[in-house]
Amino acid sequence: MAEAGKERVLAVIPARFASTRFPGKVIAPLAGRPLVYHTYLRTCEAALVSEVVVATDDPKVRAALEPLRVPVVMTRPDHPSGTDRIAEVAETHRADIIVNVQGDEPLIDPHTIDEAIQALFDNPEVPMSTARRAISDRAEIADPNIVKVVCDKDGRALYFSRHPIPYIRDARPGEEPIGCRWQHIGLYVYRRDFLIEYARWPQTPLEQLEKLEQLRVLEHGYPIAVVNTSYRSIGVDTPEDLERVRTMLEGALEGAG
Repeated sequence: MAEAGKERVLAVIPARFASTRFPGKVIAPLAGRPLVYHTYLRTCEAALVSEVVVATDDPKVRAALEPLRVPVVMTRPDHPSGTDRIAEVAETHRADIIVNVQGDEPLIDPHTIDEAIQALFDNPEVPMSTARRAISDRAEIADPNIVKVVCDKDGRALYFSRHPIPYIRDARPGEEPIGCRWQHIGLYVYRRDFLIEYARWPQTPLEQLEKLEQLRVLEHGYPIAVVNTSYRSIGVDTPEDLERVRTMLEGALEGAG
């Protein structure tokens, strides 16, 4: 992690215990440790991050992480989203930039975190950044769980959608060119004051239709910088996802050994 410098960067990992599809997933065992602990370790590897904390509303998460000396912040239980939970933490912490790292991504790429932070360092007028990956699998194009993003020539988001965008008018179904669509990676970096303000805004029409919080930012006219990455987001939403990640993690550990 970075030494304390001109801009202090706080990474917050929201870890809600009561997941609808997989309750308790954030502390499910993975390579002998709670799942969210692996997310914490990889986030700590980001060179531009000054501090990392886990934000939760459940004492079971805190109890699972205390023996591992992971900093845990207890938050209110009534937050409608992880963004609101992170904003609560931001209000009481000294930081210039806040990073939202999803707690159920134990394979998060530290380099991608740094790239998204650097985008705010390089663009003082931009309040928020995120990441995208080129889609190379046709099956992902039509999957509404894989959010797509289109950007302008300067790499700023024009729109996010669960629908395949852009629409390719001259291509036949199933024969659309690969490489012109991008998956949005759910990593967010905010300037602290903007995050606190954004969390107070009511939901906007497009956000409600697509069920995508980041559209609230675009609907208010603020730019979002988007960095390119090769990192394939692998979240754990089900026990089957956990087994898949466990196999990948064990393979990586064996390779490192």
